[in-house]
Amino acid sequence: MATPAPQASMLYRRRKLVNVASRIGAVGAAAIGVIALLLIIGTLFLNGFKSLDIAMFTETTPPPGSAGGMLNAIVGSLIITVIAAIVATPIAILAGTYLAEYGRYSLLAKPTRFVTDILLSAPSIVIGLFIYQIMVVPMGHFSAWAGSMALAIIMIPVVVRTTENMLGLVPDGLREAAVALGTPRWKVIQSVSYRAARAGIVTGVMLGVARISGETAPLLFTALNNQFWSTDLNAPMANMPVVIFQFAMSPYEDWQRLAWGGALLITLSVLSLNVVARVLVNAKRQRQ
Repeated sequence: MATPAPQASMLYRRRKLVNVASRIGAVGAAAIGVIALLLIIGTLFLNGFKSLDIAMFTETTPPPGSAGGMLNAIVGSLIITVIAAIVATPIAILAGTYLAEYGRYSLLAKPTRFVTDILLSAPSIVIGLFIYQIMVVPMGHFSAWAGSMALAIIMIPVVVRTTENMLGLVPDGLREAAVALGTPRWKVIQSVSYRAARAGIVTGVMLGVARISGETAPLLFTALNNQFWSTDLNAPMANMPVVIFQFAMSPYEDWQRLAWGGALLITLSVLSLNVVARVLVNAKRQRQ
């Protein structure tokens, strides 16, 4: 009959082996992910920087075999994204405010959170098809308006959840102190809750913009593309995600070069937005 001491020693060795194996597996998985990410970013920067020149920002998309740039696509993406942010931000902030301040435990709160979570995980192409059916088909043509509405729907749940979470972090004592002074509920939210959660809400908006900056699938069914310069919101409009998709799939070397440059521009834009968002979050934590 084995004594307790050898049994304890065997269990210890077994746990130690399992721990070492788990650690090796975790480190190996992390290393694979980091190496893959570095290879992707390295390839993007290597090919993208070769394509960045003055023509990229001063000339419109060219026909095959001609020199050109992506000015119309850059401006089109900015227009579509800005309109989407203008539409989505107030709706999302108000919805997040309701969930955090007014209806935190109401009957409407649970289905609202459920729908928001579904939209967060919904494939963007499904949203593009939805806008195509309700806007593009009745209008009879693609348009920048339709593209902006598709991106706005994608952005709304990101900002809703961020706004709710940031307002939920505001101490109830601040609200109670303001209410004790006779301040109306709306004024408490405006002057106390929003002010305390301002950095987090702005961060959520920036993350939402970063989320929609590189979306291609919804724009294929809504804004489509335009090879020429156009700022008509009621017509197809050039945008970087669709231009990159079309140029990358083409057999023309000059188009592929522009696609690499455009992909690098979007990557740097999204990276910049995420860095600024991190800075705002860290600044808020330091103030707290």
